[in-house]
Amino acid sequence: MGTAMEFAYGTGTLPFTLPEGMRALTLLPRDMPGLADPAAAVAEALAKPIGSASLLSRLREKKPRSVTVVVNDETRPTPYEAIFPPLLRVFEKAGIRDEQVVFVIATGIHEPQSDELNSRLYGPEMTRRFRFINHVATDAASCVDLGKTSSGYDCKINRLAVDCDFLITIGVVMPHYFAGFSGGRKSILPGLASHDTVRSNHARMVELLDALPPIRQNPISLEMIEVAQKVGVDFIINTVTNEQRQIVFVGAGDLVQAWYAAVDVSAKMYEIPFEEQVDICIAAASGYPRDVNVYQAQKALDHAEAITRPGGTIIWIGECRDGLGEKVFEKWLNKKLAPEELMRQFKGNFELGGHKAYAIAKVASSRKVRLISSLSRPMTELLFCSKAENVQEAFDEALKVYGPGASVAILPQGSLTLPVKK
Repeated sequence: MGTAMEFAYGTGTLPFTLPEGMRALTLLPRDMPGLADPAAAVAEALAKPIGSASLLSRLREKKPRSVTVVVNDETRPTPYEAIFPPLLRVFEKAGIRDEQVVFVIATGIHEPQSDELNSRLYGPEMTRRFRFINHVATDAASCVDLGKTSSGYDCKINRLAVDCDFLITIGVVMPHYFAGFSGGRKSILPGLASHDTVRSNHARMVELLDALPPIRQNPISLEMIEVAQKVGVDFIINTVTNEQRQIVFVGAGDLVQAWYAAVDVSAKMYEIPFEEQVDICIAAASGYPRDVNVYQAQKALDHAEAITRPGGTIIWIGECRDGLGEKVFEKWLNKKLAPEELMRQFKGNFELGGHKAYAIAKVASSRKVRLISSLSRPMTELLFCSKAENVQEAFDEALKVYGPGASVAILPQGSLTLPVKK
């Protein structure tokens, strides 16, 4: 009969059966139970934060006339339902009125969100009471020049973060393929940075993808921290969530200390050791919204590369209902270069958005990639992949290449599971 399983695909699933008698190494995030009362845990974290006085005492001390709260966009699923109520109670106790608060959406270089999407993500009551404003990285007038970073590039950040009297960032801490982990300082850079500032920071990824340094030594992450400190983040509220998107840890307080505490918990959950690379890896991009487009689903491909040997096959699963997800990314793919040539040209001409094309080309230069998605066959081939109609077909064809003794790894939560060689 074999072993039947289902892979997340958009808001649904795709079936697959591992042939009878065949073994596969299945890598999943370590299970950590969700907190029994997540809103109470957030309230406790605001009252007893890491490396900081309580949020209430900080607000009473500063007496801010304006408060900016930075929130994630659609691509970073964040448990606002547990975060907003205790946060608003603190505002009320501190005498902060609704009209003093603005919520800024850390879109980075992503597209602005519609009012309808904002209502769905943050709640209709929140969007009725408060202003929610998209950051637009290409709008120079919306950013303030903070001078040079220590690396020598211009640092321009949304003025709603720079000019406010009190700055709070809300994030979720997950593995990230070149910044190490999301959350914390990423709410500012790239979240609220100008296009050129993001470009200058992200350009260093080409140096790091082959051997990502430990998070506390990652130069891209350290520059992000530097910029967030330059802006003056007063307080962060970061969560770590399990694969059911339940909160398992709340890191609130100091920009650096609280974030690193959350990073350590996230690493224990999502960094999964393995011994040997395999012939075939099936990696699902964890369903919607992590597979909303190729730009987001790429994380699963990056994680699959780590556990797939050169010459092996990656079966990449992601619905990608919104297509590629970024115009410059599409421009680089439409050059129709071989993977190695795209990488060579890109290293001499870094462009934001194009960095995703580079990352995919890097994998495709040494592994065969089969993609199961809603994309057309020509679009799939632009991604250096071959289109498969379903997981079973792709796997059965790979077995013909490597034989019944092929080694197999399965990443059902590929966007969240970071294989790490022992």
